[in-house]
Amino acid sequence: MKKVSFLMFAMVVSLLLIMTGCGKEKEVTTTSEKEESNGKTLRIVTDAAYAPFEYLEGDKVVGFDVDFINAVAKEAGYKVKVEHVGWDPIFVEIESKRADIGISAITVNDERKQSYDFSVPYFLSTNKILVPEKSDIKSGKELKGKVIAVQTATTGQEAVESLLGKNHKDIKKFENNNLAIQELLQGGAEAVVADNTVVEEYVKNNPDQKLKVVEDSSSFDQEFYGLMFPKGSELKADFDKAVNAIYENGKYAEIYKEWFGTEPDVETLKAQQ
Repeated sequence: MKKVSFLMFAMVVSLLLIMTGCGKEKEVTTTSEKEESNGKTLRIVTDAAYAPFEYLEGDKVVGFDVDFINAVAKEAGYKVKVEHVGWDPIFVEIESKRADIGISAITVNDERKQSYDFSVPYFLSTNKILVPEKSDIKSGKELKGKVIAVQTATTGQEAVESLLGKNHKDIKKFENNNLAIQELLQGGAEAVVADNTVVEEYVKNNPDQKLKVVEDSSSFDQEFYGLMFPKGSELKADFDKAVNAIYENGKYAEIYKEWFGTEPDVETLKAQQ
């Protein structure tokens, strides 16, 4: 009986080892783990305080930029992980190559091109002025003599400095656009200058705060957002191709309309390439 029991036990153990080995083989070949082991999962950094482009829902980063980067990465054949790090840290993370791509409504300009590589443009924007409904500010020129709140190190700050002067005493700089708007609401500033989509979305979602948006195309130029890469990144070519692909197959327009309710000006974006 002992010999038979031992033989049976050995057979059962062998069968379990075979089954366990099969289970491990199947686990290793899952798509996500294969891609991750091959370096295919990219670290994407953002400042999730800029709705509707990127913002937090609980611990999850959501927004137009998030849907866009997911669609482009899928087209290019990569997995991505989007992390909220804050505005200034985006530039540090990319320049030090601790992250693969930065996406956060980042305007492409000559100064930034000296330190980073950018994709082809994926969004057309311009700065606009956010003021109380009763404000008499009707143009950029009328910001002179007023206290203006901006997000630091943005083109909104640059636009106001071009009107008032660099580091002017009437320019209040904040870590993010939400804090700049709070300063306006609390009476500490008379206007906020920021990207049109951000201020327009804020007014639409907060009608009780009685704010309005002032447009002045003569004071604020068109701007174009791009994906930001470390200098010399080999990813740029793959993502440029993927951006153009989702322009052509309609995926970009689908995402854009879902977030903004209108058709994007794809032809203008393509003309900037």
